[in-house]
Amino acid sequence: MEFNINDEWLSRAERRYAASFVGGIADRVPVDPMMLAHSTVLYGHTIRDFYSYPELAVVCLAQAQQRYDLLPVTKYYFAHPWLPELGIRLRPMNYTAPVPINTIVKDPEDADKIHIPDINEIKKGYSYELLTRGMDYIKKNKRKMFVPLAYCPEPIGSAAELCGIEQFLMWTQTELDLCKKLIKAYIDTAVSGAESLAGRYGMALINTGAVLENSDTMSPETIKEISPPALSSLVKKCLSKGAGPQIFYHFCGNHKDDYALFTNKIVFTPLTIMQIGYWEREPFPSKVMKKTYGNICTIMPSVDTKLFVLKNPKKIYEQARQQLLDGKDTKSGLILGTSCEVPPFSYQENIDALVKAANDFGSLKP
Repeated sequence: MEFNINDEWLSRAERRYAASFVGGIADRVPVDPMMLAHSTVLYGHTIRDFYSYPELAVVCLAQAQQRYDLLPVTKYYFAHPWLPELGIRLRPMNYTAPVPINTIVKDPEDADKIHIPDINEIKKGYSYELLTRGMDYIKKNKRKMFVPLAYCPEPIGSAAELCGIEQFLMWTQTELDLCKKLIKAYIDTAVSGAESLAGRYGMALINTGAVLENSDTMSPETIKEISPPALSSLVKKCLSKGAGPQIFYHFCGNHKDDYALFTNKIVFTPLTIMQIGYWEREPFPSKVMKKTYGNICTIMPSVDTKLFVLKNPKKIYEQARQQLLDGKDTKSGLILGTSCEVPPFSYQENIDALVKAANDFGSLKP
């Protein structure tokens, strides 16, 4: 499969994306359904292919971005980067991203035995190889769609994989300092990963967020204690190592009771995007995002991801319409998205409905 990208489309998409941060003339707000393996499925390949063959994945991503009229960039990534470098083994799956199959912390004393890889070890590891294969390919073959990505997934959920999520959640109630040790181990490793990518490509978009810690899994008091400090530490260290200045915060899950805990506690640059998934079981309201974050960063209100696996174009269109009408005039710009990664087997007409709503209600023309 080869790149077949229309320059006129690419220029139009570039103007939209830039207008989200710096203003200017564009036809409408951009749309980002956080697409990953749907792109390979769209072009006759498999979910597993996306995570196994980065070069194929970035071509499919670029073509899918054009097919649906989405962003002008490809952002290849996969679940659990930098965990293999800490000793976590990932098993390839046919219908999901690779999943961890072991832990390295069985007992509290094991936390003090974790080996933090240095940058040379990082460069020899699984995560660096896979990420750079994808980025090198898009940079070489379609440079205008290349944006280097310093992917450092949520520090809390990533740290939890070191001991197992159930064990970690129990320790948040009984051994919070132990949880903080695991979080720091992941942060230190992920920062070396970000440094290695920034050293190879220059400025790189920092992608992180809060997923495991949400209003369904932890109390606001526990979240306040561990999550904002972890994100602040991670991003500050990544910036100091050359990553950034663009930041994408992905807050997946229900954040009704904790969304405001981060406003003055994490790093925001002029090129920051804030995405929050749900308010209980409904998409997080763009009017609340606008009020809370719209003066300090670009917001990314979303449509319920679960709708995309059934033929729901009308409902998707209506949700997108409301999110756009409630948030389009936000001071710092808006991108229309989905609450989490658009499912691999999403119906094409559902994604088309998301984009149609942006065309109908997301105009940026004077």
